[in-house]
Amino acid sequence: MKTTDPQSIRIVLADDHAVVREGTRILLDREDGLTVVGEAADGSEAITLVGELRPDVAILDIAMPNTNGIQATTEIKRRWPQTSVLVLTGYDDDEYVYAMIDAGAAGYLLKDVPAEEVIHAVRAIHAGEPVLHPHIMQKL
Repeated sequence: MKTTDPQSIRIVLADDHAVVREGTRILLDREDGLTVVGEAADGSEAITLVGELRPDVAILDIAMPNTNGIQATTEIKRRWPQTSVLVLTGYDDDEYVYAMIDAGAAGYLLKDVPAEEVIHAVRAIHAGEPVLHPHIMQKL
């Protein structure tokens, strides 16, 4: 059973697919030391939640309505630089990878990674270590 830890890494999830958010929340919430504090269905909502909840980590998709993940990351890092951003997406196009890194994302994972990789990435970027999906690493 998960214990409640006041030192948990606080996470906001943003993805326009409810099933992805739900699955990611279940994955993260079952881990000691990780707590999902909010969920957003688009980038605008993600920016608002990060401002209200001040999470340690924001996990964002790229393709979302209203404000995409690139715009949301840029705004989050400008206003709350202490929040680390992890990209969790299906897009491996060079333009997206470079745009998210330029926007300030600390990690970039594709949605084909095993669950353990997402957990590791959250902990790593919270500790200040960048994380890149192996396929993305090859591009760079």
